[in-house]
This record gives sequence, C-alpha cells and structure tokens, in this order.
Amino acid sequence: VQLQAFGGGLVQAGGSLRLSCAASGRTFSSHAMGWFRQAPGKERDIVSVISWGGGTTYYADSVKGRFTISRGNPKNTVYLQMNSLKPEDTAVYYCAVNRYYTRHAEDWRDSTWGQGTQVTVSS
Repeated sequence: VQLQAFGGGLVQAGGSLRLSCAASGRTFSSHAMGWFRQAPGKERDIVSVISWGGGTTYYADSVKGRFTISRGNPKNTVYLQMNSLKPEDTAVYYCAVNRYYTRHAEDWRDSTWGQGTQVTVSS
C-alpha cells in the first residue's frame, strides 16, 4: 500500500489550502483515513479522521470549524480543506489509512502512512 499526499505550500494567515491523498496498491474496504500533523519539535498530532463511508468524522479542537475532511470517489482518496489558516497550523501534514475508524491517535500507530506535505502559514 502506498499513500501519496499533495497540496501543501506557503500561504498567508487567513488563507486556504486543500490537501489530497490517494492510496494505492490494494483494494480497500471499511478502512478509515485520516490526517495528522507534526510541527518542529513536537509530536505528531491527529487533525481529522473519517470513516469508510464518510458519515463519521472527528476533528481536533484546534481545527474544528476551519478544516473539513472528505472522501473522494473512489474511496481510497481523502481530502482536507483548510480554511482560515493560522501560523500555528504550520506543520508537516501526513495522511494515513487504518483498518477501522478511531479518533484515538495511538490506534493509528501501526497504520499505513504516506509521506508528508509541508504546510507553512505566514503571519
């Protein structure tokens, strides 16, 4: 399984970015997908996760109301629409696929991870 994330970049505070991630290499069924981020000197944190069908989502409090996660068609793609970006959103963003939906970051440790994409928000 391979995950490929796209869409990072440099944006001013208040701006928007849309991250995309596509999984390939196997047939997925009932898998959840999620976005995580890691700022310099900090641990990787959960940002948002979405169930297989897209009907269940979770957002970290820090992004709630500003970020929107969605799944594409086919369901092996996931997007993260990021609006009203803040400098504290600066981080490397990673996508991941997990065998089941969970909002607990520790349950994603053994998931399949993609390479990160850098998001930098200037003040």
